[in-house]
Amino acid sequence: MKRVSVLGSTGSIGLQSLDVARKHGLDIQALAAHSSWKKLEEQAREFSPRMVCIYDEKHYGDLKNALADTDIEILCGMDGLCRIASDSDTDILLNSVVGMVGLLPTLTAIESGKDIALANKETLVAGGNLVMAAAERKGVKIYPVDSEHSAIYQCLQGNSMNRINKIILTASGGPFFGKTKKDLADVTVADALNHPNWSMGNKITIDSSTLMNKGLEFIEAKWLFDVTPDQIEIVVHRQSVLHSAVEYEDYSVIGQMGFPDMRIPIQYALLYPQRIECPTKRLSLTDYGTLTFASPDLETFDCLAMCIEAIRKGGAYPCIVNAANEVAVGLFLDGKIKFLQIGELVRAAYEHFEYSEITSYEDVIAADTAAREFVMNSVK
Repeated sequence: MKRVSVLGSTGSIGLQSLDVARKHGLDIQALAAHSSWKKLEEQAREFSPRMVCIYDEKHYGDLKNALADTDIEILCGMDGLCRIASDSDTDILLNSVVGMVGLLPTLTAIESGKDIALANKETLVAGGNLVMAAAERKGVKIYPVDSEHSAIYQCLQGNSMNRINKIILTASGGPFFGKTKKDLADVTVADALNHPNWSMGNKITIDSSTLMNKGLEFIEAKWLFDVTPDQIEIVVHRQSVLHSAVEYEDYSVIGQMGFPDMRIPIQYALLYPQRIECPTKRLSLTDYGTLTFASPDLETFDCLAMCIEAIRKGGAYPCIVNAANEVAVGLFLDGKIKFLQIGELVRAAYEHFEYSEITSYEDVIAADTAAREFVMNSVK
């Protein structure tokens, strides 16, 4: 049985990962959360990990006092995340933290020879060339946790000798499919958080409503599967039953289907190559009856368009649009900007900066910081 550590254990992916761990009795070595120390304490008491980490250092004392009657080691901050990422007693690290916080622990785990179940988009969006080069050098496996990338990964199994024509990356279309920019002018936070198919955290749900999430996945797919942007086609599939597909050179299309539940790709990543019973519903195609497919609206959903442009240009541009979006989404959730301003700020940041290369972690941080400052200064 694999020994597992989970970064982001109190978030949506983390909670579903622990459902899988609970179902199959996985050996949880370490848990980490951003600031939800009470929930982290509950998880620690249930799973008895050797280590727990609270990223927000102001809650370190709360967590330490709460677990004072245990032998669990209490960590905090980025040092704590990286300590867990490099732990020699862990077989696989599930990284489901939100934001750029996830990049350094990913790189640390790779350098320590740890396989990674990756649910942190920013790791590959901002530092894809660094991460994939390091993984190849260290012989580390990266198992994608996103349902779409997991589907592609599954479609590639047993086909290593065959060349692919393209990846078909599906998108639910979010809550605003078919809407125009005029329709979206007065969208509220509650409207944007009302996703039709998936239960996720606030940031990723807003990203799904702007289709930024699909843009980030577009960039991730380029790095994960070593394809060009021209080999990735985005298709809006409202039912989220076909999670993605691969077209091979003979024009055969192989897709992966399943009930829209993140525990399926999470379990596949953690238990690969085993396929055993999963704590989710089974798919009934007759219950759906009809599956639909459409092209994305790149004019209305300009966050998606910006991500595609950014990865075509390369360099620091994917990092810039990601950082700009992260700040803009935070401003929207705080009621400081309107919904359409998210895309406007992402485009403004993209157009403001000149091309620069990403050759180190420091380059990523510099580009990320500059983009964040640009957005914050733009709304003053």
